[in-house]
Amino acid sequence: MMAAPNGDRQADTPGLTDIDLYAWIAQAGAGDALIYHRGFLVVDADKALSTLPTDRRLALRGVADAAFRAAEQGLVHLVQERLETDRFAYIAIARPRPKAATASLSALLLDAQAA
Repeated sequence: MMAAPNGDRQADTPGLTDIDLYAWIAQAGAGDALIYHRGFLVVDADKALSTLPTDRRLALRGVADAAFRAAEQGLVHLVQERLETDRFAYIAIARPRPKAATASLSALLLDAQAA
């Protein structure tokens, strides 16, 4: 479990989907943190290297892509915490919302996904 700077806690959720991540981002306050994967993401999401079942690997790839899109939109910071050799916690930390945002969160994420 990762403690957010403001003291909130979010559990590690191995069954997390991209939609779950977007829902968390939409309600998260600045500084809230969510561990979206524990392991070695580049290996776990790779078709040739992963030992995960195909459906779980594809879901992980979707969550990782969604996290990256959210970071590109300035909605989260993505950080890693080394847990042990070749094992990391991948963490999304909610950023403060821009005050002048005219588009909704879902519109920003859908635009980024379409690009």
